Amino acid sequence: MTEQLLTVTTCWSVQVGGDDLGAFISCDGLGMELVMEQREEGGNNGFVWQLPTRVKYSNIKLSRPICQDTDKVVNWINNIIQKTEPVGATIRALTAESKVVTTWTLQGVIPVRWTGPSLSADSPKAATETIELAHHGFTVGRA
Repeated sequence: MTEQLLTVTTCWSVQVGGDDLGAFISCDGLGMELVMEQREEGGNNGFVWQLPTRVKYSNIKLSRPICQDTDKVVNWINNIIQKTEPVGATIRALTAESKVVTTWTLQGVIPVRWTGPSLSADSPKAATETIELAHHGFTVGRA
């Protein structure tokens, strides 16, 4: 039996449409759901048929403190607004030593939302940004 070591991921490197958007400290929502349709068969009271219909992919939210790469995100969003054309994207989970743990390759990526920092002198929190991406599916593998 082989022993697997727990690998701690400290950040996520993101590339979209060939543009490097930098590293993010939070990546939420990477997942999918298989939508099921229920069909009742006449005369069969023992169960209801569960039939798969389509796959739904949840939006991905990436967050980080405001940094020099924030300009890259805003510029990419402004370019995509000019010609709304889905592009491919890559999210790499990295260790503290910047070693790639695994890679997700996304298809048909469109920015849905970008949220900048709440600016307040009363709050000692770091200024953060969040970008939300919609997509049409992903594959997983090491790169």
